[in-house]
Amino acid sequence: MTYCVGLMLDEGLVFLSDTRTNAGLDNISRYRKMFTWEKPGERAIAMMTAGNLAITQAVMSILQETIDDPEVAEGDCLMTAPTMFRVAELVGEAMQSVQHKYHDTLEQHKESSSATIMVGGQRAGGAQRLFLIYAAGNFIEATEDTPYLQIGEHKYGKPILDRVITTDTPIADGIKAALLSMDSTLRSNLSVGMPLDMAVLPEGQCKFSERTRIEADNARFRALSDAWSQALRDAFSDMPDEQTI
Repeated sequence: MTYCVGLMLDEGLVFLSDTRTNAGLDNISRYRKMFTWEKPGERAIAMMTAGNLAITQAVMSILQETIDDPEVAEGDCLMTAPTMFRVAELVGEAMQSVQHKYHDTLEQHKESSSATIMVGGQRAGGAQRLFLIYAAGNFIEATEDTPYLQIGEHKYGKPILDRVITTDTPIADGIKAALLSMDSTLRSNLSVGMPLDMAVLPEGQCKFSERTRIEADNARFRALSDAWSQALRDAFSDMPDEQTI
């Protein structure tokens, strides 16, 4: 399993993913689930993947091949698409192609082909946008009412996002909320694990300000996790007793 979260804030986009995959209790591995492309000042795109690893790796390969192929028509690859909406369409089309090729065979072997991909970014002159692409190739978009998207094992990390994140949340607070959302998931689900990959794309810059791998021994992440745990314990202790309600 996995957990990935993307925030769309007025100040920019925040992406965070884990790296654990498991195909059973005794088959746990680490795979990168975040992919980024950047032409500074012109466009920057990030993707995060969840679900069947073979499916998502095939989709990423198709998308990269179109970037590397000089004969691909203008606008039909990530780095020349005229809008972020077209980028989402290209990801959806690649997903459809891979699903069409492998879905029936996987189903015959009682394997799920389910997969989801989150894609967000910005091109020069356009607005930042964040999309969630489903296995069928269709997609939804983050909005002002719902300024974050999640894929994978999302339920443990959702409460803090619901309580904290709005579009006007400062990007520094957004990073903190995403990390705490991940921390809650790490503590509650063994199928999500370190290290983490994080990318931050400030609004209007078309250039990532941060692309970081956070290892298990990262002192700052551990301090944030410990401080959050203590804050929750303190808040619980301060809650009124049942007989006072």
